[in-house]
Amino acid sequence: MAELPEFYFRVRENGASVFRVDTENRHRRIEMHEIAMVNIRNGNIKAHGAHELTADETTAITQWMEARRALLKRRDLDDIHRTIDHLNETAHWAQSRADDEDLEDFTDRLLLAMHDLRSVLVRKKAERVNRDQSR
Repeated sequence: MAELPEFYFRVRENGASVFRVDTENRHRRIEMHEIAMVNIRNGNIKAHGAHELTADETTAITQWMEARRALLKRRDLDDIHRTIDHLNETAHWAQSRADDEDLEDFTDRLLLAMHDLRSVLVRKKAERVNRDQSR
């Protein structure tokens, strides 16, 4: 049997609940003891109950937080690349297969979303250009 990790992170929307995994007990069962709550958005680590985090626990949690942030960033970027593909596929579908009823169902919502996205991208591009020119 593969060795279990020392810590288990139960992922939630803003971070995770952190558990210490214990297999060295008299019943030889897997036990998980909650030791902390983590918020990756603001970086807060709160010990659970009366538990006092050790330096090793804090280090493990911090490393997990860094890895989790990197994973979420990769997922965000992958979602953007998929969105570009979906927009291209949608354009092809709208031009080649959609009928008037299909188009009427989503055109206004899609145009508004695309207008909003274009406005944000143009503003951000202008900010980058202005920043680069002022250097």
